[in-house]
Amino acid sequence: MGLLDSLEQEAEKRRSGEADEAQRRAERDEIYRMQLEPAMDALQAYLQRFMANLKIVAPRVALRHPIPGYGDVVAYLDHDYDLRTSKQTQAREIKLVSHATVASAECPSAVVRGSGKIKTVAALFQRHRLGGMLAPEKDPGGEVVAATFKAKGRIPLGLTASIDAASAQLKLGFANYDDFTTVGRVVPAAQVDEALFEEIGRYLLREPNSLLREDLPDNIRLHLKAKVQQQEIRRRWEARIETLQHEEVAMLRRRYTLAGRIAEAFGRLRRWRRPAG
Repeated sequence: MGLLDSLEQEAEKRRSGEADEAQRRAERDEIYRMQLEPAMDALQAYLQRFMANLKIVAPRVALRHPIPGYGDVVAYLDHDYDLRTSKQTQAREIKLVSHATVASAECPSAVVRGSGKIKTVAALFQRHRLGGMLAPEKDPGGEVVAATFKAKGRIPLGLTASIDAASAQLKLGFANYDDFTTVGRVVPAAQVDEALFEEIGRYLLREPNSLLREDLPDNIRLHLKAKVQQQEIRRRWEARIETLQHEEVAMLRRRYTLAGRIAEAFGRLRRWRRPAG
């Protein structure tokens, strides 16, 4: 093949590729206009009804978010919803923001020992705005070696739903509902319907749902379930061991109080004064 033939062949491939891409772009634009935009209108209407009813009914819905080294932070939804929307030429976004108030009375009052662990827990508390350490104990060098933590404050929550013509899909993001993190899902346009909205509502109210569930083989699902159970058992044992350690420390402190030291001194004195047999 001559040079000119080779160049013409390459140019034809590129023209064909550009034509294919233009066709795909046109198809995505049509999906965006004909399917996703009407679906976003329907989702916005659903969320407006959803939050209006919840502000009246105000069901008591609990969140439990574990913090390593501390325990579970328990909070309850405030139902103080605020729906925000933004729209551009080929993109659109809906945000539903709210909060959950930490139930301090239901959260552990945990004594954390060791400067490293204290710094880790303190950093997590600061990041999630859960308050600071209480009653810090310092060593002679001024280093904090023990501190009590008790969660308080409010947890920001958020749902973000966005579409754009470039992807022709619905992108969902949920902040701080399952944990102190954001999780998400990408939904094809054909699956954005009333059934999906129902799953979103159930997810926000922590009711049984399959919104973020993946279709996994049974053996993998069973393995993941067993792993979660093992982690839960380990957390329980760690909490139990920590409680026993605290009880042991308290017992030793009682034993070596002033009264205990006086009794021990009198015992040594009696043994010293006892005549030799």
